[in-house]
Amino acid sequence: MNIDSQAVHTGERKPLGRYIPVTTPIYTAASYIYNDIDDLDRVFGQELEGESYARYSNPNSTALEELLTQLEAGAGSLVTSSGMMAIHLAVNAALVDKCKSVVAANALYGATIGLLTRIVEPQGVAIRFTDFNDLDSLRKVIEEEKPGCLLMETISNPLLRVAEIDKIAQMARDAGAVLVVDSTFATPMLCRPMELGAHMVTHSLTKYISGHGDVLGGAVIADADHNQILHATSRTLGPVLGPFECYLASRGAKTYPLRFERQCRNAIQVAGFLENHPGVERIYFPADPKHPDAAIIARLFTPGMFGAIVSFELKRAANKQDVFRFMNALRMIVPATSLGDVHSMILYPLIASHRELSPKHRERMGIRDNLVRLSLGIEAADDVIADLDHALKSC
Repeated sequence: MNIDSQAVHTGERKPLGRYIPVTTPIYTAASYIYNDIDDLDRVFGQELEGESYARYSNPNSTALEELLTQLEAGAGSLVTSSGMMAIHLAVNAALVDKCKSVVAANALYGATIGLLTRIVEPQGVAIRFTDFNDLDSLRKVIEEEKPGCLLMETISNPLLRVAEIDKIAQMARDAGAVLVVDSTFATPMLCRPMELGAHMVTHSLTKYISGHGDVLGGAVIADADHNQILHATSRTLGPVLGPFECYLASRGAKTYPLRFERQCRNAIQVAGFLENHPGVERIYFPADPKHPDAAIIARLFTPGMFGAIVSFELKRAANKQDVFRFMNALRMIVPATSLGDVHSMILYPLIASHRELSPKHRERMGIRDNLVRLSLGIEAADDVIADLDHALKSC
């Protein structure tokens, strides 16, 4: 099946006795029993498929994991309480029986940087950041650090750089390291990192997969070598996604291909408008022919699709208050922290996604004080453009 059909059907319609519900019901049970205790014993021992305790899994998480595994072409999935928990678990799984060292892209979500520097590094794991778009430099760093894990994003947050995942995956495998890719911005419709050689892929389910701003959740999709350790870790720590959140994410996923296709089309139109607006200094968008990674994007991404995020710098914004005036002038676009929702959303990295980084660190990353990040929704593109035009002229 293609991805549109997978999103609708995978994981659903499991038999319940003599009848089959057309969509997976919400299972709130904490424990499950069997007519024969021998069956429960075998379920606990993972010799028999089934549910036993909600910290391990429940029918809603099982259905959602089946869908995500199919969408990302993995061997198995684990849904988690948040996208950050997904990244944390993936890094932990990558470092089992490996050198306790992580080489991470220097262009990452601010919370991911914080996870590495404030949580992972103090636990005795060496962390080194480097430019994943400079393969020669990356190769030298890998030789020096001999890492157990490489960590990157398919499309970097918020400047939308795209590195050569397939070549980096081969470098990781040659070095005996595990490549973990956060593919939240791309989604499986744009790029499937595991088909390019990545070992694990993470998502914030909050974003495009569920897509309606009402779910907090994450997911790790793993290859056969890492799926078991992921689930073993989760069974102990219990960072589970609740049944109601799993249900909402599964329901949202059914329309994800439709939404994402519309969002990508809207992004192309809005980026074209912003590129020529006198109030905009610079745009960052993968469809831009001047994008530094244009050749990589053309090779790795689904033709005609470039994601649904457009970042841009305001020409007349000299400080935070200037950016605030622009955001306050918006009448339809939602100024909130997230992305991938049905409604368009705008975020100011300085106060949100990269708030915890020092000004010098943001400057090294190229995140200037006049940069904003726009996530396109499914509204009419003309309405989004009119709102942006009004706000740009107001500030």
